[in-house]
Amino acid sequence: MLQTRVIPVLLLHKKGLYKTIKFKSPKYVGDPINAIKIFNEKEVDELILLDIDATKEAREPNYRMIEKIASECFMPLCYGGGINNLKQIKKIFSLGVEKISINHSALSSNSNLIEEAVEIYGSQSIVGAVNIKKNLFGSFKLYDHVSKRVLGKPIKEHLAELVDKGVGEIFINDVDNDGMMKGFNIDLIKEFTKDLPIPSICCGGAGSLEHCLNVLKSTNVSAVSAGSMFVFQGKHKAVLITYPERDKLDVLFKGLK
Repeated sequence: MLQTRVIPVLLLHKKGLYKTIKFKSPKYVGDPINAIKIFNEKEVDELILLDIDATKEAREPNYRMIEKIASECFMPLCYGGGINNLKQIKKIFSLGVEKISINHSALSSNSNLIEEAVEIYGSQSIVGAVNIKKNLFGSFKLYDHVSKRVLGKPIKEHLAELVDKGVGEIFINDVDNDGMMKGFNIDLIKEFTKDLPIPSICCGGAGSLEHCLNVLKSTNVSAVSAGSMFVFQGKHKAVLITYPERDKLDVLFKGLK
């Protein structure tokens, strides 16, 4: 297993896999099970699966779909979307998922969901997810994908709360860079991961392995994740789900922390 993780992020939308640009304009890229089989063959170390509809539609996670995916998945699986209570978390873990990503529910200062989940399942099983977007004045702000607005709460304060509540990892998603494939926003990632006492994953902007190497060298992130880089190929962005060969990753990331 790679010490440095390069994690595919799959977005569930209308029971299929889609890819967005800046959290908008979802484009169909295939069937979830077929994608999982490809990633199995490529010996991917970890996978993140996010249902981008569940919370917006105020519905339960699609347990049937999660079960199908988890049963096919030979690598650790992290699921997020529509989670707001312990009953749901228990159900998802029972289906074979290893990690839960909590985003929208954590934005409420009154929510004790993370603490309760950590107490039962341990920090290593709970990921705190954060969306970051620039406001009209160019300042980085927390972004709520449900209300589609930036929030006034300071990002570092929110991150500190997630750490205090016991999450084992932070997932930082750069909304403005989502699907752009032009490289990570190093300034954003450096600013919000430099003081984190726990591992962090960055997402948003990866278009090549060189982009991944650059952010790993320049910031404190523990892992990189990407969507478009693994589903779009060539200058015309033809849909072709793939993942780099392991020996290529080993060579590229040799010597990194």
